[in-house]
Amino acid sequence: MLKTRVFTAALLLAALLAALYWLPRAGWIALVVALLALAAWEWGGLSGLSAPGRVLYAGAIAAAAAIAASARLPSAQSFLEHSWIYVASAAFWLLLVPLWLWKRPVFASRSVPLLAGVVSLVPCAPAVSELLEAGPGTLLALMAVAWVSDTAAYFAGKRFGRHKLAPAISPGKTWEGVYGALAAVTVYAIAWLAAGGPRPAMLREAPLGALWFVILLLALAATGMIGDLLESQLKRQAGVKDSGTLLPGHGGVLDRIDALLPVLPLAALTFLK
Repeated sequence: MLKTRVFTAALLLAALLAALYWLPRAGWIALVVALLALAAWEWGGLSGLSAPGRVLYAGAIAAAAAIAASARLPSAQSFLEHSWIYVASAAFWLLLVPLWLWKRPVFASRSVPLLAGVVSLVPCAPAVSELLEAGPGTLLALMAVAWVSDTAAYFAGKRFGRHKLAPAISPGKTWEGVYGALAAVTVYAIAWLAAGGPRPAMLREAPLGALWFVILLLALAATGMIGDLLESQLKRQAGVKDSGTLLPGHGGVLDRIDALLPVLPLAALTFLK
């Protein structure tokens, strides 16, 4: 299983690098929209939709994502006017989702998890589109925050895991995995700074700006874990292990991008002017 997982991850990374550096902006948006449509198909399944309903849901998500990614956010006088879609995403991931995970409600209606899918998936399209304009390397480095966190949590949890993080949601996740992920992201942030990587404008001249940058990446990693837990809760409620079977060793598209769903809009909120 590990060999299959690594092989699939290597192929996905190669495809991502090719898309980042070779596709024009329109092609990149089309790829992102297609991936979000596949993720929406899986999200609809986890929410209990039938096949026709999943098609309609995926189509609606794809249309909204394409419009959001293609349209230029208007020039605005205030930070909130310019970044409203990312502010809404931040409120969802930092306030509503933790409450949802804590309460773990079983919804009688599909409308709430389906609406959560819209708020989770659609903001990623403009986020990746705008972050790509900041530079392929910047986008890749920010995505790597989630990958470093996820990989370190997996290995630290397997080696040292003793204390369950959220046994009612995802029995395999442990606090030791969380600590390993945060330690790895700290090292990653220090390496980023040492390499002279880009930093948000607000931190470049701020006192202790380097420390705040490390804290920012740790916060992004933490929200990625929240995204992972949200998908785990949806899968547990649906009674399935994976969101799909498209990616050998990884499950579905949603299984692969769940941590990126909160990371990318929040990264756009902090890194873009």
